[in-house]
Amino acid sequence: MASQGLSYDGCNLFRQRLVLSTLSGKRVKIKNIRSRDDNPGLRDFEASFIRLLDKVTNGSRIEINQTGTVLFYQPGLLYGGSVEHDCSPQRSIGYYLEALLMLAPFMKTSLKATLKGVTNDPMDPTVDLLKSTALPLMKKFGIDGEGFDLKVVKRGMAPGGGGEVVFTCPVRKSIKPVQLTEAGKIKRIRGVAYSVRVSPQMANRIVDSARSVLNQFLPDIYIYTDHMKGANSGKSPGFGLTLVAETLNGCFLSAEMSSTPQGQGDPVLPEDLGRNCAKLLLEEVYRGGCVDSSNQSLALLLMTLGQQDVSKVLLGPLSPYTIEFLRHIRDFFQIMFKIEVQKPPEDERKGGDKVLMTCLGVGYSNINKTLK
Repeated sequence: MASQGLSYDGCNLFRQRLVLSTLSGKRVKIKNIRSRDDNPGLRDFEASFIRLLDKVTNGSRIEINQTGTVLFYQPGLLYGGSVEHDCSPQRSIGYYLEALLMLAPFMKTSLKATLKGVTNDPMDPTVDLLKSTALPLMKKFGIDGEGFDLKVVKRGMAPGGGGEVVFTCPVRKSIKPVQLTEAGKIKRIRGVAYSVRVSPQMANRIVDSARSVLNQFLPDIYIYTDHMKGANSGKSPGFGLTLVAETLNGCFLSAEMSSTPQGQGDPVLPEDLGRNCAKLLLEEVYRGGCVDSSNQSLALLLMTLGQQDVSKVLLGPLSPYTIEFLRHIRDFFQIMFKIEVQKPPEDERKGGDKVLMTCLGVGYSNINKTLK
């Protein structure tokens, strides 16, 4: 474990570095975190993220200098168990959950995490989106079982929060390699229109306007309306929509929109929100691939950590975040991907250019001895 540490500059891609550091066991030092800013150092949501990592690991050493502009992280062992965490309302629970999804299968004991805070905001992937796309993706890699679930107990919209989510995940000895090279045609669209502390009619208005766009393409569309009230509705009013298109081969592509948080700009009409979200979904279908753009890095990580065998996944155009993630995978695991661009034939209406990612897994195995 006495490997030399890695050193990075700036506050960008903070989660990627800490998650990969935890998995690979390599120390990491991040300098110049907003050192030029009027308000230098780590923000509340980043400090909260470090605290969450500290809760799920055992023996992590974290040192932060006085101004919060330098962070040193020596990862411990992933422990898991039952964890409660109050996420900072500056970012949604999705920000924290994305990292937990990457770490959860490699814990010592299966994870049960109760996260409290903002469940839906316009910036991060919402909890609904992760539930409907990230979980099925992980199942393809052999991470499943009855203990694998994500429940939205209470909704909390930005800026007040007050939501609550329970995520449970079983542990795995190793990850199986996958071949996801053919997405197939879209067979159905499912979605959730949610509203809290506004008229329940808002959700129906969203559904009607989203259907007006999507019904031109296929008939099998079902959008649930979810109106939580009372204590389960959090502290702020708002509404939004998550849409998921499922293909014949069981790949999921998704899009979502949330209303503007109270007091942070022009309010948005539910009709516009529904229509725009439907268009975003069509855009995502055009980009195509077997994994949508918000889960690209999760898929690539699971491919990297797979058994020593070849994994192939067809993705749409890589997002800038994913490109940085590939660089980090090279730093932490010395794994390089073979990247082939595939142009679909003109006559087949298969959307934009695709990228076929191929890699050999590092054969990462869960080092905890308690696994059966």
